[in-house]
Parts: sequence; C-alpha cells; structure tokens
Amino acid sequence: MYENKSHIFFLGIGGIGMSAIARYFHSLGKKVTGYDKTPTPLTDELIHEGIPVHFTDDISMVVAFVSNPSNKASVLIVYTPAVPSDHSELNFFKDNGYEVKKRSEVLGQITRSSFTIGVAGTHGKTTTSSMIAHILKSAGLNCTAFLGGITKNYQTNLLLGGAEGKKYTVVEADEYDRSFLALYPDLAVITSMDADHLDIYGDHKYMIESYRLFAGQIKEGGLLIHKTGLPLTDLKVDKKNYSLEKGSDYYPSNIHIANHRYTFDWNNGKESLEKLTSDMPGTHNVENAVAAIAIARKVGVSDEQIGKALSTYSGVKRRFDYQVRNDKFVYIDDYAHHPEELRACIASVKE
Repeated sequence: MYENKSHIFFLGIGGIGMSAIARYFHSLGKKVTGYDKTPTPLTDELIHEGIPVHFTDDISMVVAFVSNPSNKASVLIVYTPAVPSDHSELNFFKDNGYEVKKRSEVLGQITRSSFTIGVAGTHGKTTTSSMIAHILKSAGLNCTAFLGGITKNYQTNLLLGGAEGKKYTVVEADEYDRSFLALYPDLAVITSMDADHLDIYGDHKYMIESYRLFAGQIKEGGLLIHKTGLPLTDLKVDKKNYSLEKGSDYYPSNIHIANHRYTFDWNNGKESLEKLTSDMPGTHNVENAVAAIAIARKVGVSDEQIGKALSTYSGVKRRFDYQVRNDKFVYIDDYAHHPEELRACIASVKE
C-alpha cells in the first residue's frame, strides 16, 4: 500500500483525521510533511514527533524533494476537503501531475487489507470507536485505530497494531463530504443520523441516503449494528439494532450510579453480561457501550476481557472532559455543538 511512495505531503495536516493518517505513515518510516492554516497544540505535537509543518500557502516552503516535479512518482499528496479550491499549493500539485488523493480515499486504501470496523454517526462515533479500540487493545488483539479525538487512555488519535496475526482496523467513518463512502467495513456501527453538514448535503434526506449507501458497502458476511429507529431496517444486509430500551437486539438493564460510576447489565435477549461498570457520564454513553460490547463479542473478545476493558476506559478529550473536579468546583470541557449532543451533555450534567 503506497510502497512506491517515499514522501507523503498533507494539506490540512492539523485536522484530527488527517493527523492520524500522517502519524500512521510516519510510523512506517515515510518522510511525512504538511501544511496547515494555523498552528495548534496538535500541529505542535506533530512537529515534536518529527513531522515538519508550515503555515503559509507558499510552494517554496514545501520541502525541496516534494516540490520538485521530477520526484512526483515518489510523492503522495493527501488533502482534506476543508482546503479551498484556490489553494496555491494544492493547485501546484494538481497542475504538475502529482498523485493527489482525498483523506478518505487514502484511509479506504489503508483499511482494505485488514478486518475493518467502521463507526459512523452524527454524534457518538468518536466515543464508540475509541471504546471499541480500547476493548480490542486491552484483549491483546492486533488493532490499529484511526480516531476522531484524542483518547485519554493513550493520549493519541492513532493506535498502532503489530505486523503479526490477524489485523483489525477501527476507523471513525466520517459523513462529512461523504468521506465514509470510501470505506468497505466488515462490521459497521451507525449511532445516529440527525440532520448535520447540510452545507454539504443541502437536505437531510440526502444525508440519510449517504448513510444507507455506507451501510450497503459492508462486506459479504459482515454485520451492521445500528441505533434502533434509524431508517435502515429495509436494507439487504445482516443487521442488529441497539438502544437503551428492552426490545432492541442489544440493550442494557439494571442501570444505576454507584460511587460516581455507571453500573449496568448488557443483554442480547439470550445472554447477559452483569455488573459492568463505566466512568463515562450519561446514559447515552451506556448506550455507546452497548454497541461497543456487541462489536467486541462479534470479534471474539471474552466477556471477562470486555468487563475489565470497559472499567478502565477513560474517554476522549473534550467529550465531557473534567478539567477541575473537587469539593467546591467542577469545570467540564465538551465538544458538543449539535443539538442532540448538547441535549446529552446537559442531561449528563444534571445526572
């Protein structure tokens, strides 16, 4: 996969999804460099890790090997749709015949050779995907994960698997610009399909259609696990649903809070995993855990390993992220911006 490319240049390298792929190629020994509009803590981290980043749209600031068209056969350009069409560096590479790929295309190529678990949804996908990755990692599976947030357990948005054994890739499947249609997962989770990114889709119905197309790309023999009530029940794919309510294929019961932690049982109508515990606030995170557990069991993680991993999952930065937590003050940082995310965040605070 891109074995003939020695240099990878990222336009928009500071994005959470782009930076994970940049780190992945860097771990393979590729010469990774990039551009972004402004410095951020994330670009600072990339620079500290040995990935040069510049912040002015100027081809003269690109490393000489990459900007020399005679080397283009050895160079891959990766860009995010957030880069404007009049960006001079992007147009230089296009005009000079470089191989230029969207982030989603590259991610689709990376995941092609492994057992892929794709998690999509307008909200809940970052927590659910990072929870799945943590359970698989804790169980000793050979898991690589491309995540849409910085996990507190690992302090990164990229988890790397090894070279030996069956390879599992957990990827946050992004609906923005229909990026997830470059993925062909073995297992998929769809957490939600609320109206979002209407600057791209124009109408909610077109966004729903894109989710349905994503679900239709699950490989033969695979499984879709989706939130109960989503308009996916007529799809000709194997599927199960989940929610907080009994009657779904997967659901929790005996939910209660003890010592500031949620405790609950996981059920599939035939079997139960009892007295699971989680530090994640809010019943919406119990629901996320229900989906993550279903995926983990599907790939063969034992119930004991699932219970241990769930109890040690610390969450994602900026997802109900405690900054101050003492007897007098609580200060929480949360990324919530969609109405449904705000509703869940406020409900969690009230609980």
